[in-house]
Amino acid sequence: MKKVFVAGHRGMVGSAIVRQLEKRGDVEIITRSRTELDLTNQQAVADFFADSGIDQVYLAAAKVGGIHANNTYPAEFIYENLMIECNIIHGAYKAGVQKLLFLGSSCIYPKLAPQPMQETALLTGTLEETNEPYAIAKIAGIKLCESYNRQYGVDYRSVMPTNLYGCTITFIQKTLMLSLHYCAVFMKRHFVATVK
Repeated sequence: MKKVFVAGHRGMVGSAIVRQLEKRGDVEIITRSRTELDLTNQQAVADFFADSGIDQVYLAAAKVGGIHANNTYPAEFIYENLMIECNIIHGAYKAGVQKLLFLGSSCIYPKLAPQPMQETALLTGTLEETNEPYAIAKIAGIKLCESYNRQYGVDYRSVMPTNLYGCTITFIQKTLMLSLHYCAVFMKRHFVATVK
């Protein structure tokens, strides 16, 4: 039975991955809470991989937040996300893990990318300023996977979920209400403009 480590198993995407893996019944799901394993601690992550015999990794762990959090704590967002990605990707490689799936973010694309957006738009323009540190960390994760594939012959893939929603979404109530308000205003304006 393969051992599959899901980093970020308590988040929206990570918990959905765990639910899907549980349905399979042919894998042993390995998870660790933040108190059990600090993913920003290189030695702790290296020790975890060395001792666990992991076969595959789903890297859904990240420091996330809305526009306000990204603007208020840019250093924390870039540092923590870079450390998580570097530690897990390198730790997985050092432990002989051949398959890893890294979850990025659609914020990696330029602010003014032509629509509909193409994958080739990556690194072709300026990022959205409000979450640039987070986006740069996510781009680094993609490039880490690409580089390890090229140099070491592993199968480390990156996917970019664009819009997420689900039963475990954890928005701060105020942010959610503000977002819903803006959506309602946009829809009303669009509808009124279409009717005229």
